[in-house]
Amino acid sequence: MINKQYITNRFIKYITIDTESDPNNPAFPSTEKQWDLAKVLVEELKEIGMQDVDLDDNCYIMATLPSNLNYEVPTIGFIAHIDTSPDFTGANVNPQIVENYNGKDIVLNADQNIILSPDYFDDLLQYKGQTIITTDGTTLLGADDKAGITEIVSAMEYLIQNPEIKHGKIRICFTPDEEVGKGAHLFDVDKFGAEWAYTMDGSQIGELEYENFNAAGAKVTITGKIVHPGYAKGKMINSMLIANQFIAALPLSEVPEKTEGYEGFFHLHDLNGNVEETVLEYIIRDHDLDLFEGRKKLMLKVAEDLNKNHGQELVKVEIKDQYFNMKEKITPVMHIVDIAEEVMKDLKIKPLIKAIRGGTDGSQLSYKGLPCPNIFAGGHNFHGRFEYVPVESMIKATEVIVGIAKKVTEK
Repeated sequence: MINKQYITNRFIKYITIDTESDPNNPAFPSTEKQWDLAKVLVEELKEIGMQDVDLDDNCYIMATLPSNLNYEVPTIGFIAHIDTSPDFTGANVNPQIVENYNGKDIVLNADQNIILSPDYFDDLLQYKGQTIITTDGTTLLGADDKAGITEIVSAMEYLIQNPEIKHGKIRICFTPDEEVGKGAHLFDVDKFGAEWAYTMDGSQIGELEYENFNAAGAKVTITGKIVHPGYAKGKMINSMLIANQFIAALPLSEVPEKTEGYEGFFHLHDLNGNVEETVLEYIIRDHDLDLFEGRKKLMLKVAEDLNKNHGQELVKVEIKDQYFNMKEKITPVMHIVDIAEEVMKDLKIKPLIKAIRGGTDGSQLSYKGLPCPNIFAGGHNFHGRFEYVPVESMIKATEVIVGIAKKVTEK
């Protein structure tokens, strides 16, 4: 159905354009280089025959595939993001194509002894015999979410080239800055005009998700007092040591590397300090809203206790909510999940319905009035040098998009 070489070439074209976003820049988009891919996509969408192709001032791309029906069905949408994570460099991506994967170690970089091994990443073994695209070990790949973009563009092109396949009106959107939590902030739901949509932003083949974390960010600022160490007794306050006390007061088992499934966590992702001031940056995550609120209260209580123990206000905690569990908004319209699940089964794909241990644009969009479950894009090991994607998974995701378009006409 979908030409393997064609989809491979399209994906490689996208990933070799650096679109890394910047969490410290409030502008939209947060990096100018995201425009580079956006402009390429605009021209490509026009070339394949999409209508109403629009790139707005904030780097959101929207386009329309008109209905070819003589009756009304709901307008649906498909969404992916153009930026890549700032967690690891996305510049100068040098992809490697491994044909007919044999189930053994893949040497990404012989000079630096960087190896993608199924002994550590056992998911690789389910793709024996397939074509796998990897990095050269020095960058991330960008399958998150350029695989999603590849699949959406390829599905739209396939529908245009095969007009005998009946479908309603379809809207697509490619967003900036999803990786820094802003992808849905300026998304115009009314302009998009879909009744519901799907983000193509999941991982392994079969993933179908309509639950995600409730999420917040916390900044903990600890103020100390510098005094010459030779005369410091009773006078110096070392903010770094108080920071250690704060870290130790949170549950040591409730961290990302020790949790799974529906288990929430506190994640210390940045620490910067000296005697006078130490700043801790946390993210707080939990699927259960009550437990989520309890985690925020615990951080405030730890700060309160430390201040009381030291007899002065040394610890300040600022907490900002980031997004919420979209399950609340999806559950009343579960038919949109059911449609995707039915299509996967029709295509002999085993649906993996589970909660996202993270968030997508879809979580925020669902709260803005656009219910938006998440479907696999096919990649693994996002945000790092060991990222890879099987080409066959991208083909299957493209087929899922086409299948959903068809299934909506039947419903």
